[in-house]
Amino acid sequence: MRLSRKLAGLAAPVLIMAAMLGGCKALKDVTSALTDLKKLQFKLENVSNFKLAGVDVSKASDPKSISTMEMISLGSAFAQKKMPVDFTLNVAARNPNDGSSASGGRSTPLYLRKLAWTLLIDDRTTINGVVDKRLEIPASGQSTMIPITVGLDLYQFFGDKGLNDMVNLALAIGGAQGSSSRLKLTAKVSVETPIGLVDYPGDITIVDQQFTNP
Repeated sequence: MRLSRKLAGLAAPVLIMAAMLGGCKALKDVTSALTDLKKLQFKLENVSNFKLAGVDVSKASDPKSISTMEMISLGSAFAQKKMPVDFTLNVAARNPNDGSSASGGRSTPLYLRKLAWTLLIDDRTTINGVVDKRLEIPASGQSTMIPITVGLDLYQFFGDKGLNDMVNLALAIGGAQGSSSRLKLTAKVSVETPIGLVDYPGDITIVDQQFTNP
């Protein structure tokens, strides 16, 4: 199977290094690793534990579901030009290298080492962060969850909207009927290979409806 354009650009220097370090076996190992790694997939799974200015809206289906006292609290925060939100964004990573004929390869666990991300809401760039830990993604075809803790001030990025619009935006993302469809991550991915840590060139875009490959 041919490498994608991104991995093709990455492969040449990596393969040269492998040849220098260990000859034919290292070359074969790295070639297999690159082929396996290009199949790693990501998508936004869901949002949980959403709080808007300290108010838990994760069980609210519409503004009427928010109590009068809570709306007064949200109004007070808005009047101060502050609307902090806190939530967990769960990113699903899938490794289809299970050795089946459909996967076109061997059964190979993959190891994510770093995920540097930038969050977009309604295509507006907001905050960024890094998941910096070693995470095994087994060759089972099942999804492995990567929880990302997010904290930002909605007013900083959506201050042109009114209070009701901002509450509705929060509910659309983290309410009872909310989803991650209005969110997007651009990310840089680092993975382990037989010769060490390898950074994918360029960014990948992670969305909620489908898995995307680096």
